[in-house]
Amino acid sequence: MGEMETVKQREPPAQDVPALLDRLREIVGSAAVLTDAAALEPHLTEWRGLYRGQATAMILPGSTAEAAAVVEACARARVAMVPQGGNSGLVGGAIAHAEPGHPEIILAAGRLNRIREIDAANYTMTVEAGCVLADLQAAAADANRLFPLSLGAEGTCQIGGNISSNAGGINVLRYGTTRDLVLGLEVVLPDGRIYEGLRGLRKDNTGYDLKQLFVGAEGTLGFVTAVTCKLYPQPGSTATALVAVSGPKAAIDLHGCAREALGGGLNAFELIGRLPLQLVLDHIPGTRDPMDEPHAWYVLLELAPAGKDAEERLEAFLAGQLAAGSISDGIVAKSVAQRDELWRLRHSISEAEKLGGAGIKHDVAVPVSRVAEFIDEASAAALAQLPGAAIVAFGHLGDGNIHFNVQQPPGMDREAFLDQWEAVARLVHTAAHAFGGSFSAEHGVGAMKRDELARLRGGVEYELMCALKKTLDPQGLMNPGKLFPPAN
Repeated sequence: MGEMETVKQREPPAQDVPALLDRLREIVGSAAVLTDAAALEPHLTEWRGLYRGQATAMILPGSTAEAAAVVEACARARVAMVPQGGNSGLVGGAIAHAEPGHPEIILAAGRLNRIREIDAANYTMTVEAGCVLADLQAAAADANRLFPLSLGAEGTCQIGGNISSNAGGINVLRYGTTRDLVLGLEVVLPDGRIYEGLRGLRKDNTGYDLKQLFVGAEGTLGFVTAVTCKLYPQPGSTATALVAVSGPKAAIDLHGCAREALGGGLNAFELIGRLPLQLVLDHIPGTRDPMDEPHAWYVLLELAPAGKDAEERLEAFLAGQLAAGSISDGIVAKSVAQRDELWRLRHSISEAEKLGGAGIKHDVAVPVSRVAEFIDEASAAALAQLPGAAIVAFGHLGDGNIHFNVQQPPGMDREAFLDQWEAVARLVHTAAHAFGGSFSAEHGVGAMKRDELARLRGGVEYELMCALKKTLDPQGLMNPGKLFPPAN
């Protein structure tokens, strides 16, 4: 199946855009149709500044019925739609790229922000797509429940975007990705029909699991409007530690020991190289080195069992590892403030990289057992391409997701360095693939990696994805140019 068969070629709009906008104002109200350049600007640029888009308007439906009517009107007019949540993505997946003759509107979830139900006895909550992730965490906590999805952008990202990108975060080791937390979805399909799949069932063996088609689809198959998510008991206690290890192989060994000794209560297991930590210390105000001496590699781990003995169990485990020489130093947080300080070091890495200069960034996953080999091989390949560059490696070792980034060599022109992005990315992605890994672990494919999707997931797998896209979105109007090449 060739690229031109991915979706039907887009036809020109069947209705002039001003008339469509008038119809959309009738549906959602004039205040929810934004066309002013200043109002659109924050929604046209991605956080890293790599993507700058163009859109005719941004539409903010206030209900599922409004969203369905908006999508139906746009489909009839043959005007493309780009779903957008908190716009915290990193692969161009939520940025409109309107071209002459092919207008695009941003379909924003911000007004779909109601918590419809928290069923504490069923350990579920049903919420709308525009709810901010941190607000959902707080609402679950108020009901004495835990919503475990947690990531650096949780103060701004929206659950609809988390679903569309299958967000991961720091707790995947214990709770899985967003895909594992979704029990049911409500989705407006590309023709305006509504898939009403909100169910709070753990067991539902009635044919295809349709909701999973839309998790990780990056808005290319429909517009998610609501979700029923799993909740969990609040942990009885939490203990957090930062320890020094000799390298990624030692961290893998420590991970295995921790899984065996600490069991299912192990929440997070993060690998941090010295360079990313140093970037945080150099560029993020109010941070400090948590240990007296610098070390080459660190592991940030967290235990959150049902009982009240998290700190005692973690300290006993780490004391044994220190005696065995598996770790060389460490600190266990003795207060919530100290825990927050340790996690701030981890969550600030991306911002510190941005402040520290240009970087070519990768979000890959390999089997946990192969992480050390991958880092060695990818580092050699990247440094052969860019001598003098610095390797910034960190990430969720517990699930094999490594953020492998290459910092600009001293004295090299910034634009010349960034011109190497595609070549370096190809090397790194090829290395991950060779170890049985993925070129995109939690950020998605978007526009940035769509050629890699065809290259590394080609054949029958890619053909099946194309077939789903053609079946559900035959006009190619839902988030065109993401995952697959745009129809022309």
